[in-house]
Amino acid sequence: MRTNFDFTPYRRSTVGFDRLFDLLETSARADAEGYPPFDIERESEDRYRITLAVAGFRPEEIEIVAQNNQLTVSGRRGEERDIGRFLHRGIATGAFERRFQLADFVIVEEASFDNGLLRIGLKREVPEAMKPRRIAINGTDTPANDRLEAPSEARDAA
Repeated sequence: MRTNFDFTPYRRSTVGFDRLFDLLETSARADAEGYPPFDIERESEDRYRITLAVAGFRPEEIEIVAQNNQLTVSGRRGEERDIGRFLHRGIATGAFERRFQLADFVIVEEASFDNGLLRIGLKREVPEAMKPRRIAINGTDTPANDRLEAPSEARDAA
């Protein structure tokens, strides 16, 4: 069951969230695509793994491209010589393209292919300049039980 959600009211009342709404709309459309099936695992706080089931493809027929926070995995098969031989083709052999939107600072670390499964390792590497840092507060140390004194002119007048 597919549901469409209209983000127009939210787009009118927010500023700077266009990319988020675009991602949500794109994600809703991409869910309709079913091939190749995939899993996304969280291996640790900053490591992820995408596993795609690409049966029938060889590693040299698959291309992985990471660009502008987007990971694209595509497969193109060579010419088929046995077209007339098959009575039924249940294993998908057509070209495919699957896109994944990556968060900021997520990089592709590695890719491996084994037994028809393509595994892509991802890692989040936040630059030092973007990490939170503690700021020291400068000032004089005054004990908590010290009282504020009136200015000297006020004391002399009293």
